[in-house]
Amino acid sequence: EFLAGAHAMDEHFRTASLERNLPVRLGLLDVWYRNFHGFASRSIAPYSSALRRWPAYLQQLEMESNGKRVDMDGQVLPFQTAPVLWGEPGTNGQHAYFQMLHQGTTVVPVEFVAVKQAAHAPHDLPGHHQKLLANALAQAQALMRGKPDAAGHQDFPGNRPSTFLLLEQLTPASLGALIALQEHRVFVSGAIWGINSFDQWGVELGKVLAREIEPRLQSGDVSGLDASTAGLLGKLRQ
Repeated sequence: EFLAGAHAMDEHFRTASLERNLPVRLGLLDVWYRNFHGFASRSIAPYSSALRRWPAYLQQLEMESNGKRVDMDGQVLPFQTAPVLWGEPGTNGQHAYFQMLHQGTTVVPVEFVAVKQAAHAPHDLPGHHQKLLANALAQAQALMRGKPDAAGHQDFPGNRPSTFLLLEQLTPASLGALIALQEHRVFVSGAIWGINSFDQWGVELGKVLAREIEPRLQSGDVSGLDASTAGLLGKLRQ
């Protein structure tokens, strides 16, 4: 079922017209935000406890794939690529960084993810899911519309961009489709930027250096190391 959902999104990406193609539209939106508006990050706000690790997954997918500064030929790019992705379940974020999203000096696009039908039976937590959805909609509305206040302290400028992804239910099939949507989206933006989304040399460098440093933790040998690393290694051995 999970793979079938992913395959359905694969087929949508392959066959849908550009104006109705969700991965293409999201990939273009990412380029629009990053290169035309200069937005350096995107906040992910899943309004579902089952998707609480969704922001971490997207961090790995997008920043590892498109966090590159050179093109396919190894030439330094003259423009920005992947934004910083960060976030928490929306109910946590509302009482933390949403203050900055609404009234801060830095504009951060927000990506909401909500599920129409609750996973639990209605009588288990009566009214809980409706409140959750109401909060998701309210936050998106507040970011868009804002609220004027002549005194200033309660002034919300509005016009803060957000995207709202709504699942009918959270099932293996819908989760597979959601993951495939994000994978194709990353491919689209990477292709527009002209980068290789499928290598991770930045990750590999750290692994190579770790293999060189590990025996030094035992021996204490700092020969050939830079002063910073040598000093830290010495502290670890004290």
